[in-house]
Amino acid sequence: MTKPAIRPDDFPVEADKTVVKTNGGKPLAEAHSEPAAEEIVDLVNEQAYQEEHDRWSA
Repeated sequence: MTKPAIRPDDFPVEADKTVVKTNGGKPLAEAHSEPAAEEIVDLVNEQAYQEEHDRWSA
């Protein structure tokens, strides 16, 4: 799988079974299990939130 370009309007990302997708449904990654996909989604969304918050705070 090639590395997809992720844009700010792709967030929040979502898990669909083992596939991590943009909020528009575009697949970004596949995890080895559903819990792993959920963990990836949580971490990616938290990172995106922090980056956006930092941008506004600076």
